[in-house]
Amino acid sequence: MVSERREFAATEQDVRAVAARARIAAADLAPLSTAIKDQALLAMAAAVEDAVLEILAANALDVAAARDAGQSESMVDRLALNPARVAAMAQGVRDVAALADPVGEVVRGYVRPNGLHIQQVRVPLGVVAIVYEARPNVTVDTAALAIKSGNVALLRGSASAYSSNSVLVDVLAAAAEKAGLPRDSIQLVPGTDRASVTHLLKARGLVDVVIPRGGPALIAHVVQNASVPVIETGVGNVHIYVDASADLDMAEAIIVNAKVSRPSVCNAVETILVHRAVADDFVPRITAALLRRDVTVHGDAQFRAADPAVIEATDEDWAVEYVSLDIAAKVVDDIDEAIAHIRQWTTGHSEAIITRDLEASRRFIARMDSAAVLVNASPRFVDGSEFGFGAEIGISTQKLHARGPMALPELTSTTWIVTGTGQIR
Repeated sequence: MVSERREFAATEQDVRAVAARARIAAADLAPLSTAIKDQALLAMAAAVEDAVLEILAANALDVAAARDAGQSESMVDRLALNPARVAAMAQGVRDVAALADPVGEVVRGYVRPNGLHIQQVRVPLGVVAIVYEARPNVTVDTAALAIKSGNVALLRGSASAYSSNSVLVDVLAAAAEKAGLPRDSIQLVPGTDRASVTHLLKARGLVDVVIPRGGPALIAHVVQNASVPVIETGVGNVHIYVDASADLDMAEAIIVNAKVSRPSVCNAVETILVHRAVADDFVPRITAALLRRDVTVHGDAQFRAADPAVIEATDEDWAVEYVSLDIAAKVVDDIDEAIAHIRQWTTGHSEAIITRDLEASRRFIARMDSAAVLVNASPRFVDGSEFGFGAEIGISTQKLHARGPMALPELTSTTWIVTGTGQIR
């Protein structure tokens, strides 16, 4: 017990030391010009490409350990890298370099009757800590977004990706420092157990904001235990509602894309709702299309009648984010029942309607309470890159400061600049 307490205290010292160095670096990073930041980003991208063999070797260790531990193939997919994914990460950094720098943008400005010039200007948040699971690409995306927006990145990936993240952070940090950024602008938070996360969440005064990115347990732990302000990125229990007026060819194509193209991501569909008016035609059709693609369908009575392979859906199925080739399915009497079901089970990420009825789309949009609402489009588009933002740090499902895909502007705050000529009150 004594040794455990000592280890806990030692971890706290290590984490706070990293955060303290980050705090110092933030003061030097914030005023740097766009040109210097972009030069660093381009150097980071090139360094990732040059280190591809080292990165893949480290990642192979993580993947092997995940399989030995019995992780699901969907989780292994989130963890695994290959040359194409490494190249995509490097290109993502270049894409961020090409984006407009939000720092210094005047959000609003005006002159008061007494002659005071008042401006609200974007500034970096400061020290941004990201706690995330698997997906080593998050390490690179987050570092790039943080640097472009003038923030120091404290990166706390999962233990399952520790080898990959260690190499990636070393590569990125060395390239950034060589290009003129402060030495501690990109850091890996020490430790692989929950204690290091706990200490990071308590580093108020050193860390300006923490962003969790992962499953429900991780997000709940961060939200419930942080004294540092949190921007909550949420679980994606995403719904698609097929309305009575829907183009059924379109509906099938969108649902298949939203489930099968990459089932392990948060913008994949998890539940489909079908209006009873089209259920006789559409339920057998979409069930067959999904089963052909090895999707396990958890359905209500009408879906189960369409094929004996369909599993009976329970309340757990309506609530879960599968991140796998599973989908929940239900027939509803009308749009109001669909809306009520979604509002009961939503995680506030993304919801979609397939319809040719303008009034139905308006009703659906008005009554949803999610970060994104789509009409006749796949929810797989709810992504920073697809929105034209470049790489994203996550999809925020909260309502304060940032909501939806979080890119560069969402990693800034504002300050008020007041310029006078000697005015007194």
